[in-house]
Amino acid sequence: MAPFDIKPPTAAVTFTKPLEAGVTPDREMQRVLRTAPVESFRIDDPFDTRLARWKHDPFHEVVQPMSDHVIMTYLGKMQRLERRSGREYSTGTGRRGSITFIPAGSSSRWDIHGPMDIVQLYLSPELLDRVARECPGPARPLIESTAQPDSVMATLLEMTHKSSGDPAYLEALYRQQLASLITIHLVKTHSGVAETAEKASGGLSPAILRMSLERLSSENEADFSLGALAEAANLSRFHFCRAFKKSTGLTPHEWLRQRRMEQAMAMLRNPVLQITDIAGMLGYATLTAFGVAFKRHTGLTPGEWRRTIL
Repeated sequence: MAPFDIKPPTAAVTFTKPLEAGVTPDREMQRVLRTAPVESFRIDDPFDTRLARWKHDPFHEVVQPMSDHVIMTYLGKMQRLERRSGREYSTGTGRRGSITFIPAGSSSRWDIHGPMDIVQLYLSPELLDRVARECPGPARPLIESTAQPDSVMATLLEMTHKSSGDPAYLEALYRQQLASLITIHLVKTHSGVAETAEKASGGLSPAILRMSLERLSSENEADFSLGALAEAANLSRFHFCRAFKKSTGLTPHEWLRQRRMEQAMAMLRNPVLQITDIAGMLGYATLTAFGVAFKRHTGLTPGEWRRTIL
């Protein structure tokens, strides 16, 4: 399949790799917003996927071409947005449940009329090209959009930036899966090529499933990164997650969290072990975080659950 044709309003451009002249989105955002991100981090994948949250003042500025695609949603109060690209003009209201998509290489003048709180995910053109190649059907254009309603994408972006309180290895796996879902949803909603891929997906073979579960059950955190699991199964991350859930009924993150809770219950049956020690052995940074996760799974705090079985 051919790579995506990214079509800003004024022209069609094909990207098979980031534009050499384009700056990285985090650098360009810091320039036009005149502030540093409130928080930012890299999602562990081969494509250097990154996420940042910004709180910024009103601004009226030209955003220069960027090397990556930018997908964003809005967390704060509603604000009016205007974007001009050549002779094309678009406007919208940034609010919860809406998203804006800026293709790599696109340049526009933005007029933001009030302070904003936003979350942005930066996706490389190679990543979207890879998704397109893995999805059957003809390639279609990706079109930039300004503050368009998309509650699914907005919710995924909000979930990606929020901390779950889980151990670092669980949270990393969770964010990797969310980034994959966002990429697939972007392809589907902006081009329609991913529709048949979801229907065509099968489960993992017994041997691959057994190997995947063994890796998730190991004590080596490197074994259960999404990239390591998919590579060992000789599948893309997107197809691995889909096939794993078809085989087990759970995503890799859900399966690993369930296993950790089973381990926690086994440890709680040992009256010698302190609950604080159990939380540390399972990788939770605080006893509170462990208690919240355990209660979410069982409906009881670790102490309450221990009293019911001892």
